[in-house]
Amino acid sequence: MTGIFKANNPSNNFLLLLYGFVLKLPLFLHPAVPQHEMLDGFLYKALLQWLAPAGAKAPVIYSVIAFLFLYIQAVSINGLVNSQRLMQKNNHLAGMCYLLMTSLFADWYQLSSSLIINTLLIWILSKLTNLHNNNNPKSSLFNAGIIIGFATFFYFPSIAFLLLIIVGLGITRPFRLPEWLMVLLGLLAPYYFLGAWLFLSGNWKGYRFPGISVTVPVFNQSAWAYTAIIFIFLTVVIGIYFIQDNMRRQVVQVRKSWNLIFLYLLVALFIPFLNDSHRFDYWILTAVPISIISGAAFLYPERKLVPGILHWGMVAVSLVVNYYLR
Repeated sequence: MTGIFKANNPSNNFLLLLYGFVLKLPLFLHPAVPQHEMLDGFLYKALLQWLAPAGAKAPVIYSVIAFLFLYIQAVSINGLVNSQRLMQKNNHLAGMCYLLMTSLFADWYQLSSSLIINTLLIWILSKLTNLHNNNNPKSSLFNAGIIIGFATFFYFPSIAFLLLIIVGLGITRPFRLPEWLMVLLGLLAPYYFLGAWLFLSGNWKGYRFPGISVTVPVFNQSAWAYTAIIFIFLTVVIGIYFIQDNMRRQVVQVRKSWNLIFLYLLVALFIPFLNDSHRFDYWILTAVPISIISGAAFLYPERKLVPGILHWGMVAVSLVVNYYLR
């Protein structure tokens, strides 16, 4: 299976769709109605309220939306990896890893605020990796700030990804104060329009700012979930080894792009500490950088035994979790 997605074949996007559908078939067989948490933004709550009448009649609508998000994100990740030439040759392994790893935990393939903003964060990462050859970066940086502000309307702790933009800007470009200010102006723009709307509609007194709650996440999962985490950890370690081994043969801009991806992972790992809820779905924010890194673990090894064991081991865990433990 990994050999198929190693090839840069346009038909792989369709095969990726089939691959994801087979792994996530229980999503359609046992649709779940999503519930919002306190730190979820008002746009996510409004989305659930808008979908509630249709969801009450056909809960599978939540499954369809979640699957479309996951598939679009997988294709977008592949596009990012190939357009930035992060690996020696174009492939579809990062998208495969994303669909596979989000199948290991039921919380990761159900509709949630963090699943939605993954789409926005992939867009931001793509813009950051293109800053080095952008002759007019101010508009891109302003838009990136707007996207972060907009993402907080779905899930407020995502504001921590402002750090990704600020540090990423320092990695990819020399310091220019106007460019940094454009990021902050972009971040504030959605709140300016939100404040204006609340004031004009007379709802500003009833609006509650979500805020942030700093806690230590509690991980209450089954032994199969721990097995899945071990597989992911091993895949990431192998991927990092091969990325570092090939780094010296890559151009400077590609190295900077990898640094952005590692920074992305660090910020995503920090996000669950900003929740008052201990739900596991917030950890899906780590899936994007993990999938990109894991793609290297399936591409570079000359001996296919270890990548085969990792892939089919995760497939087996996914099948057990999704088909037998539900």
